[in-house]
Amino acid sequence: MALNTVLHQRSGGLCELCAGSDGLSAYPVECAGDSVALCQICTDQLADGSELQVSHWHCLNQSVWSSEPVVQVLSCRVLRRLSAEPWAQQLLETVYLDDEVRALVTADATGEQEEPTRDSNGAVLQAGDTVTLIKDLDVKGTGFTAKRGTAVRNISLSENPLHIEGRVNGTRIVIISKFVKRAG
Repeated sequence: MALNTVLHQRSGGLCELCAGSDGLSAYPVECAGDSVALCQICTDQLADGSELQVSHWHCLNQSVWSSEPVVQVLSCRVLRRLSAEPWAQQLLETVYLDDEVRALVTADATGEQEEPTRDSNGAVLQAGDTVTLIKDLDVKGTGFTAKRGTAVRNISLSENPLHIEGRVNGTRIVIISKFVKRAG
């Protein structure tokens, strides 16, 4: 899809995520009802839904603070896909979003019901629940092991229904939901 005049003026002829200029095109963000100007590299990585090249996406440190809500939405959605990366988790925790933008970030673009996040026993988990680890988990990049029986309070759900997020030993980590059981 070609860049229209308004999108070209808004973006200044640069990718609104990484500031690249090669092969700019309009990338639709359906949930926001708008488009973002993206370079060929960003478009290719987002279009096929495959694993993202983490090194490219450090550009989100800038784009997530854009004054354009649609750019914020797309930036946060990409960050959520990268939530296993500590820098992406930290950025998601610190970014301020209006309630409307936050709702668009978490909205299911297809309009279909998302698969619920379930614990090891099949119980549906909700944001804010307390869970208990059912096995020792080595936490990559931190040098500690989250011990079996550790309570993780006030969990957050991620875009991936197989993952939850929570704090263990003061560090926010991503936990595979099959390794927890809902407390209480």
